[in-house]
Amino acid sequence: MGGRLLQERAAMDALLAVCRQLKQQRPVIIVHGGGDQVDQWLAQFGFTTEKIDGQRVSPPEQMPIICGALDGAVNAELVSRAMLQQLNPVGLNLSAGGSLQFTLNTRLGAVGLARAGEAKLVNILLQQGFTPVFSSVGIGSEGQLLNVNADLAAAAICQLVQGELVLLTDVPGILDSQMQLIAELSPAGAAELVASGVIKGGMKVKLDAALETGQALQRNIIVAGWKEPENLLKLMRNEPVGTCILF
Repeated sequence: MGGRLLQERAAMDALLAVCRQLKQQRPVIIVHGGGDQVDQWLAQFGFTTEKIDGQRVSPPEQMPIICGALDGAVNAELVSRAMLQQLNPVGLNLSAGGSLQFTLNTRLGAVGLARAGEAKLVNILLQQGFTPVFSSVGIGSEGQLLNVNADLAAAAICQLVQGELVLLTDVPGILDSQMQLIAELSPAGAAELVASGVIKGGMKVKLDAALETGQALQRNIIVAGWKEPENLLKLMRNEPVGTCILF
């Protein structure tokens, strides 16, 4: 989760209430970004924000600020709201317990490309009824702080635990050229939408995360909106919600 959701407390609380209901049926893991908050913090320190293909450029000198926003303020706020929903949350960064490992994406600066690492810590937390809440901050092999795209981080965590991936967005799902929801999308259809420029920027990154995970797990992936969180309860009934990317 990310986007404006993390700045709208009522919406966040409504979504976390849905997570509490979903948790009655299956374990829940939350992975969050916080790009809007990062932009605000960087601006306060006199930095500008640059993105390439929907991903943030993160120079090393900006990382203390980026980490402070993501792994500090945003994670703490989300954990505090999750506590009120009795989700038993545990705030973590992506390197906790060796959960994910990273290679450096030098094109974007101090940005990590995530892959599954060691699942022991996450599995213990889930078995004991906790809800892991991961910020999108990792630690490189030389101890350097890394910014990680939250959608790609969620994909790697999903592959780590062999879970079901639901990517949340500010719109109802993946939209066509007429701004209408696409209920089902194949990898071939997704490629056509990318080639025609319908899917681009941040949604392209979200799609990449979905395609990578769906291919790895041979499991359908959901891209859905957070503005009507009650729709996510359809997942408990195996009913369609948002866009289902088929595998």
